[in-house]
Amino acid sequence: MMRWLLAPLRAVLFSAHVLLGVAIVLVIFPFAGQIARNRINRTWSRILIALSGARVVASGVAIAPQLQRDGIDPLSTGRLALANHVSWMDIFAINAVLPSRFIAKAEIGRWPLLGVLVSRSGTLYIERGRRHAVAAMNKTVRDHLKLGETIVVFAEGTTTDGSQLLPFHSNVIAPALEVGAAIWPLAIRYTERGKRSAAAAFIGETGLFTSLAQILVADQLIVEVTVLPPVSTSEAADRHSIARAARAAIAQKLGFET
Repeated sequence: MMRWLLAPLRAVLFSAHVLLGVAIVLVIFPFAGQIARNRINRTWSRILIALSGARVVASGVAIAPQLQRDGIDPLSTGRLALANHVSWMDIFAINAVLPSRFIAKAEIGRWPLLGVLVSRSGTLYIERGRRHAVAAMNKTVRDHLKLGETIVVFAEGTTTDGSQLLPFHSNVIAPALEVGAAIWPLAIRYTERGKRSAAAAFIGETGLFTSLAQILVADQLIVEVTVLPPVSTSEAADRHSIARAARAAIAQKLGFET
């Protein structure tokens, strides 16, 4: 009952925080370096998740404190994370754990307010159906990985309700192999009171505001972000086998059949 009473207040605070985020990316980000942006993203994302009534729990492979704080290790090649995809909240949950640059569908940039946030935060968009779009994206990914950045791709290419894992696409793995970047599987799971939850699922015809309403009234919603050991990138591995290996690791963590 209490969560229903708190939902309107959470909605007001959530909206105010989004507006603050828009102001930050428009006024401060143009003059800030990527490390400063990542630190702001991490803090802002943590607050956003808390204001929604949810909580992020990180587990798995330990991340170096500097990388966890900055999202960048300028002294080494970056890393490509392959994650399953349930909700628009995935982006902010991952940023709360490890500040990252995301690869997303171009239509996300057209979302009200949140689209401005993710766009100005450095999200890389791929235009479906455009000739040479994949080649152009791969070049961009290579350039950012060479700078030591963390790049996340939702390898299923769409969202699910969290009860299944779709096949992983492998196109964006190629630039990571070319520059020798590590490839990390990231497992994302939403729970309410210890049980798998579809409250945050952003699927089908669900609208952004409907999805937010479901999250605001969820019962102790937790977003679990698990960083799994890097996938082997030996000479015998190609992008297809790596995609399958990453998917298998995530499936095992989430308790799905591979």
